[in-house]
Amino acid sequence: MATTLVSLYRAYLRQIRRLPQPYLRQFFRIKAFDDVRALLPHEGVRRSKMKRVTQDLRKIKAANDGNTKAFEHILDVAYGRKGKLKWELMKPILSDPNAQVSPPIIPTVEKSRPPVYSPEMKALLLSNYSRKTKPLSAKSLAFPPILPLRAEPSSEDARMLGPLSKRREVNIRWRYFTREWQKVLPPLQLVHGEEGPQDSLSQASVRTMGMQGSGVFEDVQAVAGPLAAPRPLTRKERLGMDIRNDCNPPPHRRHPSRWLRRRYQELLGRLPVLTYSRTKCQKGKSFDKYSVSLSLNALAPSLRFDPSQFPEVESASDLEWLKLGSGKDAKGNALKG
Repeated sequence: MATTLVSLYRAYLRQIRRLPQPYLRQFFRIKAFDDVRALLPHEGVRRSKMKRVTQDLRKIKAANDGNTKAFEHILDVAYGRKGKLKWELMKPILSDPNAQVSPPIIPTVEKSRPPVYSPEMKALLLSNYSRKTKPLSAKSLAFPPILPLRAEPSSEDARMLGPLSKRREVNIRWRYFTREWQKVLPPLQLVHGEEGPQDSLSQASVRTMGMQGSGVFEDVQAVAGPLAAPRPLTRKERLGMDIRNDCNPPPHRRHPSRWLRRRYQELLGRLPVLTYSRTKCQKGKSFDKYSVSLSLNALAPSLRFDPSQFPEVESASDLEWLKLGSGKDAKGNALKG
């Protein structure tokens, strides 16, 4: 059995060395060591654990051989879109130490307090960019849609059928909270909305995300590159702008593999950017605001008609014409079908 483990570990490392990026090689090298070490003390479950490690090895081999689905899987694991790292990224924002403690739903049971949605979690749940499914509404956070109307004492259902069990209300609220946060794509870092020094977030006493300052997100952007290369200036445009041929700005250095650029652009579509800003209201008071967006280099279905996807579109009216044209084409194809 020991010989089998050594052979499995060596095969794992050989495939890891073929991965295209340093971060991927470092991440899976650590993961391989932890996975194989976990097999040593467990004789009873070693067979099932070894099967899982073998499956991971096959996925990495398929990714190295150019399988798109397998490569997307290892990117999701390495960047916390699924697996253990996702839980580690989400754990800090599952609670809010600064929030006011809600009273328990069952007065005599301390554990019956409803879940607390932190400001970061609210922004992620209400955004279309950080969800695998349709974003929630603000009303759903206060009163989950799976909660019967009987939970509201003043409702007609409560008067006709009687009030809802408090224990059932506690269970439903926590079940809804757990189910919805698991659909969230966690950001790697928090970005300050205002221009300033890098330590401005710590000066504002704002908690940061798990990979803050590691440069991982910047590396993904560098590999992805821009979605479209800028159009070179014509001779007439250069003369009009009084720019000589030898003064053209150097083109952006893109990764040579178009296939790899496309995989990382799609990954950016699953890496939401959480931005913090301090906003002042009309009364002069300021409050914290969190917003969610995607990188300009991201490739995602939610950005289909975003102006950043069409560098040649110069105005909002042109984009509206593009939407109308795409809608007519889709309707015509549906009628033909």
